[in-house]
Amino acid sequence: MLAEHLRVSRSIVHRVWQHHDVQPHRVERFKLSNDPQFEAKVRDIVGLSLNPPDRALVLRVDEEGRIQALDRTAPLLPLRPGLPERQTHDYKRNGTTTLFAACNILNGRVIGTCQERHRSGEFVKFLNHLEKNIPAGQDVHLIMDNYCSHKSAEVRRWLEPKKRRDFIVTSRRPVPLR
Repeated sequence: MLAEHLRVSRSIVHRVWQHHDVQPHRVERFKLSNDPQFEAKVRDIVGLSLNPPDRALVLRVDEEGRIQALDRTAPLLPLRPGLPERQTHDYKRNGTTTLFAACNILNGRVIGTCQERHRSGEFVKFLNHLEKNIPAGQDVHLIMDNYCSHKSAEVRRWLEPKKRRDFIVTSRRPVPLR
């Protein structure tokens, strides 16, 4: 222990760490990409975010699986003057769902659907839903991560350029923009 080795009290070590905002118990992990095209993909995504093409829609596509669908066992009691909204402590489980969503990076609007499963077929259903909610003929740039359901033959067929010229897949790598 550092305090014992230096022959100072633990509280002094604690105060020094606090004063200098040192938090040795906290750890952040990261992974460097080994993709040889990583830099080009990052430039592409940042470029789309900072300077999107004229009259084109730029959508960041992602999904969240295993969302628990919960319901309270009794109805909520509404907010009243002097009383907060009240709810029971218990709930019933109604299974799980997967949320597929596309966020417009220019205005923050989200187009999404919930599906029972998290597979390529459900992702194609989401792409069909997305296509129905976008004006015909509008160029669309999709930014997607490298999830396996995005790379399947079924999804590649859907995104095939000769059939879907208006859908351009910009990246298949998750890129944190901090």
